[in-house]
Amino acid sequence: MHLDVLDLRNFYYRTRLGRVAQRAIRDQLVRMWPPVKGQTVAGFGFAVPLLRPYLEDARRVIGLMPGPQGVMPWPAGLANVSVLCEETQWPLPTGHVDRLVLMHGLETSDNPTAVLEEAHRVLGPGGRIVIVVPNRAGLWARRDATPFGQGRPYSGRQLEGQLKEHGFRVERSMTLLFAPPSESRFWLRTSAFWEDFGRNLPWLAGGVLLVEASKQIYAPTRGTLANAVRRPLRVLEGVGAAVPSAQRRSQVKESVVIREETRFF
Repeated sequence: MHLDVLDLRNFYYRTRLGRVAQRAIRDQLVRMWPPVKGQTVAGFGFAVPLLRPYLEDARRVIGLMPGPQGVMPWPAGLANVSVLCEETQWPLPTGHVDRLVLMHGLETSDNPTAVLEEAHRVLGPGGRIVIVVPNRAGLWARRDATPFGQGRPYSGRQLEGQLKEHGFRVERSMTLLFAPPSESRFWLRTSAFWEDFGRNLPWLAGGVLLVEASKQIYAPTRGTLANAVRRPLRVLEGVGAAVPSAQRRSQVKESVVIREETRFF
């Protein structure tokens, strides 16, 4: 079940813990995807806290918010780019998006298969997707006071398996939010240290799983038409050939009679 948009807004924009989480995930996303001019960037679920760095250079930024969650205008002080949509029917043309971010959109969905199918549909050739979900092995999935304590947490193998089943190729996977989900001043002040520390220790489980994948496009295989052309049917062979003249027909008849007569000798 999707979270309420007001609860998500209050967490990410009005609590210190939410701002720490937003900064850690957004900074990692920008390291992976530096802003590039002319791209279409979209987010589904409640991904808008991660999309602000792309507003200036992107051709278009779109914040897709599912109906059960609700929608809020975003970004503040600028023209609104967020839109309310069905979670399995996004108002985007096929192959329109270059970069897609899913946060609080997959683990809370009642139909994650349809969500991934829509994600695959809207991505263009060479398009990439980043999915942010609660890490089953992390501490954040065990605390209900944060949005990452809601919905279904994932392991890396589970999420990568789902992506491969829906036509994506996993490029890289990592965990983030290594500090505990605490409002304690100590943990909040040292959050940047714990993020740097955790990135250097691959075995340390962060609270959030981040997976980047690309859209697979299979090269067309040779169909039966090419084989049929290489082995054309002979049904019409001889059509349009010259008709034998009367003299030629008589010569043919004489040769047939001679062959018939010689059979008896």
